[in-house]
Amino acid sequence: MKGVVVKSTGSWYIVRDAAGTLHRARLRGKFKLKGMKVSNPLAVGDKVEFDVETTGEDTAVIHKIEDRENYIIRQSTHKTAFSHIIAANLDQALLIVTLVSPRTSFGFIDRFLVTAEAYDIPTIIVYNKTDMYDDEMREYQRQISFMYEKIGYSSMAVSAHTNEGMEALTKTLDGKVTLLSGHSGVGKSTLINLIVPDLELKTSEISEFSDKGVHTTTFAEMFEVDPDTFIIDTPGIKELGIVDIPVAQLGHYFPEMRERMNQCRFNNCTHFNEPGCAVVEAVRTNDISLTRYESYLSMMHGGDNRK
Repeated sequence: MKGVVVKSTGSWYIVRDAAGTLHRARLRGKFKLKGMKVSNPLAVGDKVEFDVETTGEDTAVIHKIEDRENYIIRQSTHKTAFSHIIAANLDQALLIVTLVSPRTSFGFIDRFLVTAEAYDIPTIIVYNKTDMYDDEMREYQRQISFMYEKIGYSSMAVSAHTNEGMEALTKTLDGKVTLLSGHSGVGKSTLINLIVPDLELKTSEISEFSDKGVHTTTFAEMFEVDPDTFIIDTPGIKELGIVDIPVAQLGHYFPEMRERMNQCRFNNCTHFNEPGCAVVEAVRTNDISLTRYESYLSMMHGGDNRK
């Protein structure tokens, strides 16, 4: 049988087959050490092949993981030198950010965008809690939106409390598998409850298959919004470390730098202090945002600008 992983509790997985039936499954041992150095061999969104066991316990064994179209990854918070795959096989990501209560830093936004660029995941920036904005904050948000839209990232402003922008937000999900991510406290859960009003029922259905006593809030989970429309909820991310991107390639994942690379004097330009650097010149003339360039320098030099 074929299916998609919709939840992971660490040792057991919930797999949804083509008919929508949920199966409580475990991974055959030989897969656990296969492939990348990651803390989780399987991620929500993975497409798998499995067999239902005949033990009478209504469980299944996953025996094949199909190749991933893409995935979003972060440094593992528990295992040094390991990575953690947040979710796989995504059509797009919505990065939920807030400019107040709490404030999402530019460093965090840019790290997420770089990671999404590296793994070919289109991203939309969603500014939540607009009901808390005064006129000055609304103008600030418009300026930030312009900065990111100028380099190719569309955005929208929403409020879970006043329903501002919710219709447009829901339309962006149609027919796609969408990852929702962001810091803790940005209102992601409230938005999801508006998008999927019967979420409590869906959560209960999946929970029936989960291990008793297992703390599952650190794992992503997939929910069906409509046929062919799914969202993947992720726990709030405190830190987002860049994974497996060499310094020499970092600039390729900044669209505004990528388009100027062939204009630099040196082919191996790091866009830091080399003469004849088109990127540095664009920063000087305000054609590249100083904020974005500072994020680039922080990542390049390994700065702890993850929050």
